[in-house]
Amino acid sequence: MTIIIEEHRTILQFKAAVLRADADNYEDTEELNVSIYGGDFVLIRLTRLEQTSIFADASAGLIKTVQGAVSFLGNDWQRLPPDLANAMRGRIGRVFSSGNWIRRLSLMENILLPQLHHTRRPLSDIHGEAAALAERFHLAGIPLDLPGDCRPAELRYAACVRAFLGRPNLVLLEEPTGGSFFEIVPPLINTIRDARNRGSAVIWLTRHSEIWNDRSLPVNRRYRLAGRRLLEVAP
Repeated sequence: MTIIIEEHRTILQFKAAVLRADADNYEDTEELNVSIYGGDFVLIRLTRLEQTSIFADASAGLIKTVQGAVSFLGNDWQRLPPDLANAMRGRIGRVFSSGNWIRRLSLMENILLPQLHHTRRPLSDIHGEAAALAERFHLAGIPLDLPGDCRPAELRYAACVRAFLGRPNLVLLEEPTGGSFFEIVPPLINTIRDARNRGSAVIWLTRHSEIWNDRSLPVNRRYRLAGRRLLEVAP
């Protein structure tokens, strides 16, 4: 099967997509119809932490929709064979709400692993790019400690380094501030700006009013989940 990359750079598209609720006391979403284009910076406000992971997982083709489709670079996730879907995920960077660190590997190994798995780039190139991103995020080099030995703020910065490493087409940010580390915002915005200039799209998922109400964030579209519906609001 040949991977399609659309000419007009539609990065991500939800087309009449219904996402399964994560608990019995919540209903599935209504149909979601959202298109994300290269250069977009989209802020989405959700109500529960679990919803950020559900939306991000659907964007990356990790969960099936109840109905409708989610497409990445013009390819319906559910129609891709597993090996090609896995290869396509190499084009997506992500800050996970839960951290998603492999505890027995150093933080440096965690950061470099996605690039080592998905690309054939020389290690020196990957390491150099990671070091430059680490400096931008106020890290004194790429941390060599195990994740369990690192400070929470250090893990947040490292997660951003991992997410933007390799110049992905799409970056999914699940609560990148963790609700408290707002000093991460300036370097994060600068890195988002560079990604957008390269034609990448960035989606920031948050529950926090401090982020949602921050009009200094240079987003070009805002959405909020109201009940089961995703509504677009003024940027």
